[in-house]
This record gives sequence, C-alpha cells and structure tokens, in this order.
Amino acid sequence: MLDVLIVGGGPVGLFLGCLLASRGLTFRVLERRAEAGAHSRAIGIHPPALEAFETLGIASPLLAAGVRITSGLVRGERGAVLGELEFGSVSARFPFILSLPQQRTEQILEAELERLAPGTLQRGAEVKAVQDVGPHVTVTYEQRGQTHKAQARYVVGADGCRSLMRGLAQIPYPGATYADKYLMGDFPDTTAFGGAAVIGLHAGGVLESFPLPGGLRRWVARTDTLHASPVAADLTALVQQRNGHHLPSGECSMLSAFEVRHHLAAQMVRGRLILIGDAAHEVSPIGGQGMNLGWLDAAALADVWGNGASARALASFERERRRAAQMATRQAEINMFFGRPAETVGQRRREWLVRGLLASGAGPLMAKAFTMRWL
Repeated sequence: MLDVLIVGGGPVGLFLGCLLASRGLTFRVLERRAEAGAHSRAIGIHPPALEAFETLGIASPLLAAGVRITSGLVRGERGAVLGELEFGSVSARFPFILSLPQQRTEQILEAELERLAPGTLQRGAEVKAVQDVGPHVTVTYEQRGQTHKAQARYVVGADGCRSLMRGLAQIPYPGATYADKYLMGDFPDTTAFGGAAVIGLHAGGVLESFPLPGGLRRWVARTDTLHASPVAADLTALVQQRNGHHLPSGECSMLSAFEVRHHLAAQMVRGRLILIGDAAHEVSPIGGQGMNLGWLDAAALADVWGNGASARALASFERERRRAAQMATRQAEINMFFGRPAETVGQRRREWLVRGLLASGAGPLMAKAFTMRWL
C-alpha cells in the first residue's frame, strides 16, 4: 500500500515526487512516455517556485543551468522606450525570473527524484482504470505489455491538460479558446538586450523576446491567424516588420505556432483523487505562469499530507489553489489584452497608459504581479 500514486511524470509530477520523498512518504510516479519530452515551450521559473525548490536544496542546479532575467524592458512603436520593470524588490533570495527550457528543468528534477527515491519513476506505464474503494484507490496500468495493479491511499493526476485521470473521474473541465494566436522560435541572440526580457507593444501585435541559456533568445509574436505549417521565415519577417531587427532564419533551433486556452476543473479533489497542474487548470502561457502554478499546487499538496491530510485541509487546499488559478487566468488575460493589435486597443492610448503606469510608482506592484508574488 503506497501513500500516494502520481500519474504523470512531467515537471509537476516529478517535483511532487521529490517533495514526498523528502517527507518520507511512499509513492510511485507513472509516466506514459518512454522518454522525456524534447519540446520546451515553457521557459520561465518565477521566484515563488524557486523558493519552493530551495526547500529541497535543488535550486542550485537550476540556477547554474539557467539565465537570470532581472528586468523587463517595455517598448512601443518604432522602438520607443515606455519604461522598465525591475525585479529587484520581488524576492530577497531570487530577485529575478530564471529562464530555463522545460526540457532541461525536467532533466534536473528527474535526476533529483532518482537521487531521493531511486526507481520510483516508472516510464512507459499507461493507466487503464482507477477504482476508489473507500480507504484506498486501486490503479490498473500496463507497462511493457504486462498488466499491473497498484494500491495507494491517494492518487494524484498530474497528467496535463488532456488528463486521463480527470477523464476517468468524469470531472468537467469548462473553458474556452481565446482568439489570440502566437508564433515563437529560438535563435542566436544577436541583440544588445543581455539579460533583459523585452516586451514590444507594436501596432500589429505584441513582440516579446527572452534570453535563453547557450547564447540563444526566444522570440514570441502575436499573429492574426494560427500558422498551420510555420517556417522560420514567418517569424523573422514579423520581427523585422515590428522592430527592424534581423534574425538568421537558418539558425532557428525551435519553432512553434500555438493558440491559447483557459480551463478550470470543476473539482480538484474528488474522494481520494486529486488533480494538480494542467490537469486541474490551464492558463494562457503568455506570462509564463502555467508550469509555476502546477509546482505551487504540488508544494501546497505536500504540505497538506505533511500535516495529516484531513478533509478540512484538502478542502482548504482546493479552495486556495482554484483561487490562484483564477488569478493567474486574469493576469494572463491582462497580458494578452495589452498585446493585441492597435486597432483593438488604440496604440497611442496604450503607450500613454503603460508609460504612465511605469512612471507612477506602480512599477514594483506590476513587477510583483508579473513574477507571481500574489501567490
């Protein structure tokens, strides 16, 4: 009988496993994929997540691998500087956002889990059925052509926005798709921006760029339509058009077109099944909150189990984490609103408003909002 069975070995499930191992609980992590994913859409690790990692002593390898973004430069049309968000006041220990591709973050978390609890991550394990029998849960899964059963006091669905666990429990996942579409890619950093993130509020739509390890920079552009089969030249043309910067199309190392959605599960806790991360809530990636939100779910849930996992504590966990997801959704919607084409919000009015906010003394509050200090 395990204390916890975690379904999903992505960044959230791996981190929860590390937390449970540090508390001496018995657990297993079942991951359907035979190998870790190679695609890295998420890159930002915010101060609250870094503080949670530090409690396990694993902040150091992440910091060594990533790039520290200490400020965000906001620009308008024709390169006009509207202001700068300084992150120095958002955290005593981590006054920055750490830029690190999700693939590398997962590698570090998986190595830490293996160190703390060898063999608890089982890849190629696909869940087939879940039965809540009252005092425990029985999970049936297939691995390497064989059927296995595992019993645990609780089962956690950390298996993403298309969560099998949520589906098996028939928990509604209401939400919608936004009209906003984006195109992003990674290129050699040929700018003079250094460690700063740059948000360009252009008439044609937002253009963002962020430093990455290895001398790379990620560019994200809002597009009118979703590019079905994008090529690097599509993004380099948008960058050239909006801020005049030339990117080498032939040196693009990652390219992705995406649309954005919001969802919130009707329940995060049902009996002995608990949903966290994207299985429980999906927010727009604009602002980089989704993965961090999942890590904070995991930290809060581990605290619940560390204190006895009473029904009251689980109800409080669900209430607070749903509230956090709703706040993250609103923050992402504000970010997207300011990044829409000028015909939607009015370019001059937008620049005047942003310049005024950044010059009014509201900068520290905005920096806290953008680094998830409201959590």
